[in-house]
Amino acid sequence: MIPDDVRTEIMRRMHAAEAEHGVRILLAVESGSRAWGFESPNSDYDARFIYAHPRDWYLSVSLEEQRDVIEYPIVDDIDLNGWDLRKALRLFSKSNPAFAEWIQSPIVYSEATGFADTVRRLLPGVYSCEHGIHHYRSMAKTNYRSYLRADLVPLKKYFYVLRPLLSVQWLERYAKPAPIEFRKLLHLIDDQPRLLADILELLEKKRAAPEMGLSAPVASINAFIEGELERLERSVPSPSARDAFMPTLNEVFRATLTQTWD
Repeated sequence: MIPDDVRTEIMRRMHAAEAEHGVRILLAVESGSRAWGFESPNSDYDARFIYAHPRDWYLSVSLEEQRDVIEYPIVDDIDLNGWDLRKALRLFSKSNPAFAEWIQSPIVYSEATGFADTVRRLLPGVYSCEHGIHHYRSMAKTNYRSYLRADLVPLKKYFYVLRPLLSVQWLERYAKPAPIEFRKLLHLIDDQPRLLADILELLEKKRAAPEMGLSAPVASINAFIEGELERLERSVPSPSARDAFMPTLNEVFRATLTQTWD
């Protein structure tokens, strides 16, 4: 899925980031279209990682002012950035969609300590399906209104609407975090063979086209999108608080620092 030379270069940059910032990377994954399964031939590589500083870095009066992300400019189609452990766990407690997707990515560059396994195990309990539904509905609505009502529409934007809408259906049906691979969501529309066939045809076209490839609107897909957005306007529940998990995440934080640096 990731060419060997690209994987080697991504790992080289990860190791360089560790040395430059004095951190250790706990989990490194591919995010974005390559992890979702609808990349174009010239899509960027969205390498994401979670890292930990030494324990004393967190014992600081100025902790809140210290930078908790590492970001690099895109070079040779590699987009590399990461979050500090504390930031990541705080976002996890709020059902942050990016964190939930990173820890479920099917493309893993590296794992260290038991951090990744621990948060994957906790995900079903910590994650708020109501929060996820709000997030995915908003993503679908924004991309539909911005890109899919023209005579020619960007191919990738169809999937930036379809994936979140199907993720909402998954959350409604199974009451657990949706997988990030697009094909794992398609059984949700098995009862709509024409729609499914049109989506699969569009998927093959997307994977063969340049990143900015265009398509004429697809009537069956647009009808599905519009129907789902109209339905969700009437039925989205309010997100629930997940503060009860903070003591557990505090334990994960402390245990990870011990495993990483002691």
